[in-house]
Amino acid sequence: MGNYYTPFSLRVTEELLAKIKVIAVRNKRSANKEMEYALERYVEAFEERHGDIQIDGDDL
Repeated sequence: MGNYYTPFSLRVTEELLAKIKVIAVRNKRSANKEMEYALERYVEAFEERHGDIQIDGDDL
């Protein structure tokens, strides 16, 4: 994986976004980076329980 970030739209409630923004400020991150961090932790936890997720060109 390179440094290119694929644009992705995510719909969340205003309340959830507001809470994410509070967490992001406390962690000195943007809301986008906070969500990226949370998703990375989610994938890591999934892989710890179920094994590594293998990605090939067709999965992207």
